[in-house]
Parts: sequence; structure tokens; C-alpha cells
Amino acid sequence: MTPDFLCRVFGEAKIEDLNASAQAAAAQQLASQSAEHDHAGHSHDHKHGETKEEEEDDAEEVDAEGIEDKDIELVMTQANVTRKKAIKALKENDNDIVNSIMALSV
Repeated sequence: MTPDFLCRVFGEAKIEDLNASAQAAAAQQLASQSAEHDHAGHSHDHKHGETKEEEEDDAEEVDAEGIEDKDIELVMTQANVTRKKAIKALKENDNDIVNSIMALSV
């Protein structure tokens, strides 16, 4: 290649945010599912798929010793779970944030 070769790019460099695109896809899927679900004739205060065991799990106090608050908050927001479930998942996965989120998302 000769030193005379020059290439200029005009515009703004943008980085694709995979997390944002995954959230947008999940939101779109949720919107399409809720549009298909007919709510006529019944109340909206029922809980789909939540068992009595999960309700009891939320009632017990969980010790967050040894786990950083920012890690708990991150797991809570990414997996869309309660603080207690996030702490429990972090403890089960040796404070590994990624594995905790994956365990809660499946």
C-alpha cells in the first residue's frame, strides 16, 4: 500500500449495545404476548405461575453478608427479581453475577 492512500469516514461512530437490543426484543415479545392474551371476563390481579413456595421464599430473611450491594442491584435489574432472590442466586453461584442472572432467567 502506498503512503498516498487516504480514507476519510464522515459521520458518527456508534457502538451496538447488545444488551439494549436484547431488552428491546424481550419487551416487544412481551407486548405481543400480552396482546394475544384476552383479559375480558376476569380480574387482572392474579399471578401467573407463582407458587406458594415462591411466596414463602420471599417471606424469609436472607443474609447479604459478603455480597456487594451493586452486585445485588445488578442481578435484580437484569433478572427482574426481588432482592432476596438475587441474594440467594448470588450465594448459590459463589457471587458470580453472570451465572446468577442466567440461573434466574431460565
